[in-house]
Amino acid sequence: MQTTIETKDDFFSSKVLGHPSGLFVLFFTEMWERFSYYGMRALLVLFLTTKMFGVDNPGWGWDSVNALSVYGSYTSLAYLTPILGGYMADKILGYRWAVILGALIMTLGHLSMAMEFHPFFMYLGLCLLVLGNGFFKPNMTSVLSEMYKKHPEKKDGAYTIFYMGVNSGAFLGMILCGYIGENLGWSYGFGLAGIFMFVGMLQFYFTRNIFGSIGLKPKKDAVVVDENEDPAESKRNPFSAVDLVMVAIISIVGLVWVINDPISKITGSNLFNFTVGSLNGDKFVILLALVLFVVLLIKRIFQYGPIVRDKMIAIVVMAFITIFFWASFEQAGGSMTLFARDYTDRVLDGNSKIVFNVINTLITIIPLSIITYVLLRLFRQTFGKYALGNIILSVGFLLIWILIIYMLKNQYYDVKTEVPASWFGSLNSLFIISCAPIVSKLWESKYNPFATFKNGFGMILLGIGFGALAYGASSIPAGAKVAQISMIWLVLAYLFHTLGELFISPVGLSYVSKLVPGRMIGIMFGIWYLAIAIGNKIAGTMGGMIDEITAQYSMKTFFLIFTLIPVGLGLFIMLLTPIMKKLMHGVK
Repeated sequence: MQTTIETKDDFFSSKVLGHPSGLFVLFFTEMWERFSYYGMRALLVLFLTTKMFGVDNPGWGWDSVNALSVYGSYTSLAYLTPILGGYMADKILGYRWAVILGALIMTLGHLSMAMEFHPFFMYLGLCLLVLGNGFFKPNMTSVLSEMYKKHPEKKDGAYTIFYMGVNSGAFLGMILCGYIGENLGWSYGFGLAGIFMFVGMLQFYFTRNIFGSIGLKPKKDAVVVDENEDPAESKRNPFSAVDLVMVAIISIVGLVWVINDPISKITGSNLFNFTVGSLNGDKFVILLALVLFVVLLIKRIFQYGPIVRDKMIAIVVMAFITIFFWASFEQAGGSMTLFARDYTDRVLDGNSKIVFNVINTLITIIPLSIITYVLLRLFRQTFGKYALGNIILSVGFLLIWILIIYMLKNQYYDVKTEVPASWFGSLNSLFIISCAPIVSKLWESKYNPFATFKNGFGMILLGIGFGALAYGASSIPAGAKVAQISMIWLVLAYLFHTLGELFISPVGLSYVSKLVPGRMIGIMFGIWYLAIAIGNKIAGTMGGMIDEITAQYSMKTFFLIFTLIPVGLGLFIMLLTPIMKKLMHGVK
């Protein structure tokens, strides 16, 4: 009797485009999750800030400060919960059930947000999305990593394909949820995100056995051994009781502060309603948590040997730059979305309408056709054993095609086309799909720069993107509530921001894995995700100042802030190159 590929874990005996069929199960599951995440994100700030009365599609009519405070807290928490979710999967659930549980919780979260007529359901939905993301996000990549454990030479290609799935889902989610939400109703947009999250969960559940023994519940006595770890760097450094107390204080204070920030702005009920000297309670507690974190980090770093210590310092420096990158980059879901809605000329007619419709059709139909081709290839390999999972996947794709054709038909038949404000956010994913292979080739060539130059160029590119917005906004007078600026400035901004992301985000994760021993990967990824979470919260806070800065100074001034700071930090990190080379001890 022939042994099945599932029991042998011989994934490469069933291939699609040269990779295991299981990779494409992950590809499509992640695609649906990113569809739901970015589809909801495209609508959140627009819904919260749209007037309650006098418009065809009323929202809650909040001001930008409150809306972006909620947005910042949500996105920051979405980067913190994966630390807990990864731990739960490692110790209790296993990767598979963590993914399924996370997808189910996120489905309920999206459906709760679809009942946006009552604030309770909106807040409940956001909480469920944060919790579900924590279980889902880290464990998808864990399954992928385990699948290629014996084939490291194919891992880079696998992650590239997986990354395409991520951005394909984000692109389709922002286009479709944005269009449906802005034109038919917010509930339909939020609900659509939930439907496709549910499709992703069912597809993964009914094809989960394709992963063999990967992702099953962990054995209690299992010991992870890193064969490649340098004995000189293998000294253990367990957390002391004092360390654990500091971690608990930092975690609780930070979590409460992140949640309290939007609540205090919206309701006026502030848990930190006190002052310490000249500082109000909010600033005091977050500064206290920051100081404790820095003390703990320094204490931990200097307990290691000199080589590990130096490499950890290098990661901390790059994580510091990452905070400011995401604080600027994540304006995409906040202030840049508001700029698209209120200050950009989005109504097209005549030749400009025709050109937009043709371009929009091409950038939508071509990627979707390619993904559909991959889907058909997956069917050929897996339909016999996993018919139900494949049928669910095909139903999801059929619905996507129906919605795409419905959207494009309406845009062609309308006398005038009003480009949805959420449409611009999809450009990031489109540019990633287009530019990632080029940047990847650069890293493999003789022109591959050192880490500090990658970070520096990435920050400068980010600043150039905001510089384009500042130039485009230079004609907007101080205090203006609306304007009609050309769309080209937003398109250029997203192009440069995406190039900056490709220089910083995947490169940073790569260097974390290169610089520390395997046993410390979890801790250092935790610090990395913490940096991203802090950046996301700062993004919401600074984005919420758009009305205040525009009223007092100008819209140009607002975007110049995000131009000068990234460019300055980019030049600073490049000047640190000699020091960083010493700290990295030959790692390139």
